[in-house]
Amino acid sequence: MLIDLHAHSDASDGTDTPAELITLAAAAGIDVLAITDHDTTGGWIEAAAARPPAMGLIRGSEFSTQVALDGRTSSVHLLGYLFDPTDPTIVAEHARLKIERRRRGLAIVARMVDDGLPITANQVMAIAGNAPVGRPHIGRALMASGVVASVDEAFATHLAGRAKYYVPKVDTDLLTAIRMITHAGGVSVIAHPRGRGERRVLTAEFLAVLAAAGLTGIEVDHPDHDADDRAELTEIAARNDLLTTGSSDYHGSNKALRLGQECTRPEVLTALVERTSGVTPPLGPVS
Repeated sequence: MLIDLHAHSDASDGTDTPAELITLAAAAGIDVLAITDHDTTGGWIEAAAARPPAMGLIRGSEFSTQVALDGRTSSVHLLGYLFDPTDPTIVAEHARLKIERRRRGLAIVARMVDDGLPITANQVMAIAGNAPVGRPHIGRALMASGVVASVDEAFATHLAGRAKYYVPKVDTDLLTAIRMITHAGGVSVIAHPRGRGERRVLTAEFLAVLAAAGLTGIEVDHPDHDADDRAELTEIAARNDLLTTGSSDYHGSNKALRLGQECTRPEVLTALVERTSGVTPPLGPVS
């Protein structure tokens, strides 16, 4: 059974529409897919309408969160699954983050324009469409203008945290986000905890604190994790009663990732669903 619990559509920074994402997942043999766009549930309705009867669909979102440590703020991505999309706190925070993403994205574009790069704010906004503006949209504009050959190259150069164009954004406090998802009846899983800058703050000790605060699991099998990362995270999860998921983090043509290249075990998905309140059940077969 192929279960992929982390995939993006063009409701955020993927390149496939939610319906296309579902169609591609079915063609790839995915049995259960989670749609987890950044800071939005905007793709849920279209994805649900496109779901073939034999496919299970887990509705979720990837929350942009932050942790303050030693005078620095670090970004941590948090996957929320099967929460109530009408919960007032989540609706308000998603709305705030959409505005914050737009502010930050346009500030980055302004710096690039001032530096002579051949992109425009209107171009980036057109690429983003109704999605919250993100750095991948700027990367696609840079690629279309011939500045870089790929979005990956854009992130390694012009969009990197160390780049002169970088502008931070104000994300949700991580502990607040975990409690917010729990209150809305869902479950929370730390995304790629060893893949990016999260490693500095997501120590074994801090993950234990998060588990005590209601965190449900950690994403262990992820394309960014090597064997040592997976072994370490599996041990931490076992000590703290955390579930261990696996996911592709698919973004369409924005990243060289394949649907189903990392998967979640069926018994883990069952446990994940059992830990929700049931307010937003899975659609279709999930076992």
